[in-house]
Order: sequence, then structure tokens, then C-alpha cells
Amino acid sequence: MSNTIAVKVKGEVRIFPKGITLEEVSQHFAERYAAQIVAAKVNNRLRELTEALEEDCEVDFVDLSTDDGERIYLHSLIFVFIRACKEIFPDSRVVVEHSLNKGIYCEVHGDFTLSPRQVHRIEKRMREIVALNEPFERFETTIDEAKRIFEEMGFKDKLKILEYRPEKTVHLYRCGWMVDYLFGYMVPRTGYLTKFELKFYLPGVIIRYPRKENPHELPEFIDSPRLSKVFREAEKWGVQIGIENVADLNDIIKRGKAGELIRVCEALHEKQIAQSADEIAAQKDRIHLILIAGPSSSGKTTFAQRLRIQLMVNGMNPIPISIDNYFLEREYIPLDENGERDVESIKAIDIELFNEHLTRIIQGQEVEIPYFNFEKGRREYRGHKIRIDDNQPLIVEGIHGLNEELTAMVPKRNKYKIYISALTQLNIDDHNRIPTTDSRLIRRIVRDYQFRGASVEDTLKMWPGVRRGEEKYIFPYQEQADVMFNSALTYELAVLKPFIVPLLEEIPPEHPYYPEVNRLKKFIKYFLELDDSEVPRTSILREFIGGSCFKV
Repeated sequence: MSNTIAVKVKGEVRIFPKGITLEEVSQHFAERYAAQIVAAKVNNRLRELTEALEEDCEVDFVDLSTDDGERIYLHSLIFVFIRACKEIFPDSRVVVEHSLNKGIYCEVHGDFTLSPRQVHRIEKRMREIVALNEPFERFETTIDEAKRIFEEMGFKDKLKILEYRPEKTVHLYRCGWMVDYLFGYMVPRTGYLTKFELKFYLPGVIIRYPRKENPHELPEFIDSPRLSKVFREAEKWGVQIGIENVADLNDIIKRGKAGELIRVCEALHEKQIAQSADEIAAQKDRIHLILIAGPSSSGKTTFAQRLRIQLMVNGMNPIPISIDNYFLEREYIPLDENGERDVESIKAIDIELFNEHLTRIIQGQEVEIPYFNFEKGRREYRGHKIRIDDNQPLIVEGIHGLNEELTAMVPKRNKYKIYISALTQLNIDDHNRIPTTDSRLIRRIVRDYQFRGASVEDTLKMWPGVRRGEEKYIFPYQEQADVMFNSALTYELAVLKPFIVPLLEEIPPEHPYYPEVNRLKKFIKYFLELDDSEVPRTSILREFIGGSCFKV
């Protein structure tokens, strides 16, 4: 029997002794990767660098310039952050809240008030732990033993979620004295985590870390006070209704109280939409243009139609206009860095014609609105003419709505800008958040499959391009909004689960997108399924699962 194995990396096959670790192999190929290697895909399965190789395989290393690499680095950094907090404040409760300002916002609760000086102490202790280069040790244990460990660690929030774990065992991580479960894999040792900083952000702290776009340094800090306010309101709302994590939601479903929860969540949305409509109506003499923008799968279409109804309640009769009809003809759309037509770019819009039409309409003139034929890649005129009176604001929905360049010829005082996104989602527990990007991705997979003839593979293939477009053309302008609307619904992943799981199950392990599919499957399993029969037809969720009373 041979004591060697053949390992193929980037088309090159090398021979190594059996039992060699992925970390040892990575040292032979580090110069071929753009950034620090933190994990690997072995025959298309994501693996930690501590894993030993026993047979021939194909390996693709995962560095910090990838989504997986960024996630693994962050999970490991959060572990060290929690440990440092517990060492300085032994009775504290650390809650990992959400992404904010190119970092992760966390809160540290206890019989003290967090201050910049204390944040400096936590960061100093983190750097000491990193300097120790201590290993992250992964081990498997029973659910009962995990409960005992979490009780001992003071992580009481994790006891409830283990009740809903379908498997009888769980993988935990040990680093130094602390044992925890963080969703996803870890780097081999703390010494990998040299790039980070903590920033006090009242009343919590932001963990800043390298992002995949530039993995060699920390991103520029740009404050987002409006976005932070929305997150704070969502956090208070969760406390108010008694649902702060997935286990709390599952308990509601088990007790047969989900219908009431759905109605309360939907009532909150309706109240917020009505408040925006009231604000617009109170300024109707100056507001001629309502601009709605947000990232993919935020529910912009349903929101726009619900807002229109609430404006009609206020005696107004708004007229919708689609930016899509002002696309440049296909051959004039600029190319992106990959040589493909960049339909996400604002340069793909005929801004001059769009502004000309807006100003003429606002001044009471009749304008024929174009229709963009996507099959032909051509603009057509089909006799759709618009003329408005003083009581008819225009509603414009599209990803560039907050960018002043889109509506440069209309004075700012005549515009009302709305940013909409699924900004929050339940945590699995205090230390494991579900990124809002994943919630939007699940929404989109379900919608694209049901109504756009797209497979899971189709959606995952285009998703990175969508995300790049959001980073370039949407997120930089979100703070310019007059109001932000959080379209996330506390109950939604429980409703989406029976739609998404069968689609994910169709992707085999050898498929290129299996690692991403497997990651989604791992956290959706914690949710109890919820039937959609009590979801109202006006709900934003209906835009994705079907049954909406609106044309979406």
C-alpha cells in the first residue's frame, strides 16, 4: 500500500505523504493565491486547514478574497472577541447583532456600561490571544453534553436552540478555556487573525476586519447613522414581541400562536407604510417625485404598490414610472470589468431622456413613456402617454433611485427618497447571526424558480454580480434616503423553508455550487416550518412565494 497521495491544485499534481494536513499543503501554493489562505475545498467540499489528507484529491484553497474566506476569518475573530469579553467581564452577555459600517456590530451586556476605554481593553486582550497562536480545536459531542458545556460557559441562549437541532450530535470548538459553537468553519489558530480593530459605537462595538474586496487592509470607516437607527428599532421590536432568536420563533409556532405573530408583523409594515404616506401627503405641494430604491429581493415592487394605496387613502393619485423602460439600447450599454454589458450601472440608463420626461411631466405636459423590449434590446413607443395634475406625484422604483445623478434636473426639495431592504433577521443564538444577504438570497431563489423559470444554479450564478452592483450602485447612497423601510418579517424563514429546502436538496455534492447550498441548508434546518395560509395577500413575502394580490 502506498504511503503517498496525489494532490491536484490549480491543474498541477504533486505527491505528498499520506496524513499531510491541508495547512501544510497550502504552504506550497500560497504564492498562487491573492490573499491569506484560511480554508480549502477538497473535491468540492469545504474543509478546514487542520484536516489531514488520506487519499488522492483535488484541492482549491480558499483565501480572504472569497466569500467563504471572509466568513471563516470573521467567525474565528468573533470567537476571540467573545472570549476576550468573557475574560474581562466574566458575567457579561455578548450578542453579535448585525453588519454595520463594513463591520459587525455587537453589544456586551452586564452590570457595567461599555465605554471606549473598555473597548480598548477588549481589543488589547484579543491581540494577546492572537499572539499566543492558540489552536481552534473542533470536536463532536452529544446534545446533552453540549448543553452541559453551555450551561457551564453561561451561554444559556444556546440551550434552547439545541432542542431544535435535528441531529443527535453537534460539533463544538475549543480555544483556550472557552468552548462555543459558531456557525461555520474556523482558521487553524488564533495567529491567523492579525488584521482587525474594535471601534466603540454607542452603545456597542463594531468589529472591523478585512473584506474580500481588499483583503490586505481594513476598509474605510463610513458612518451610517440612519441605518443604525433602523437596526436599533428592529432590536427593540424583537424584545417587545418576545422573539429575539430562532428558538423563540419556534416556540411560538409550537404553541400555535404563529397566526397572531404574522398579523402583528404585517400590521407593523402597514403602519410604517402609512406613516410614510402621511408624511408625503403633508408635503404634497412640494413633493412631485417619490423614489424607491434598495437591493435585490427587498420587496420594492410590493412596497411601491402598498405605498400607492396609502397615498390614495390620503386623497392622492400617484402614477408609477419604471426606470427599466429607459434602458439604453443594448449595444450602447457600457461593459463591466469582465467585458459583459453592465445592466446594473447607472450608465445603462438614458438619464438625459429620463430627466427630460420627468421635468415635462411635473410641469403638466403630456409625455409618451417608452417601453423597453428586453427580448430585442430596443426601446419602443406603444402609445402610453402620461399627464398629471397637482395631486399626482410620480412613483419611481429602481436600484438607482437614491443617486442624485438619476434625477439631476429635479430639485431635491421636490423629491422624497425611500430606501427599502430586508435589514434584519433573527439570530440563531447570541453568537450566530443570519446575514440579511442570505435572507434575500433565499427570497430570490424561491421567486426566480417559481416565476422566472430560473434554477437554483441560475440564481447562484448571477448572485455575485448582483451583489457587486449593490455595493457599487445602491449601498453608497442609502444614507441619502428620507426614510428607511425594513422589509424583513420575523416569521419569513419559517414560511420560506418548505419552498427552499426541496430546491436545495436537488443540488448534488459534486455540483460547483454545493458548498454554498450546503451552507444555506445548515442554518435553515433550525427553523420549524410554517404554513403560508395565514400570510395576507398584500404581504411583501407574497412577492416571493406567490399569491399576491398585486401585479409583481
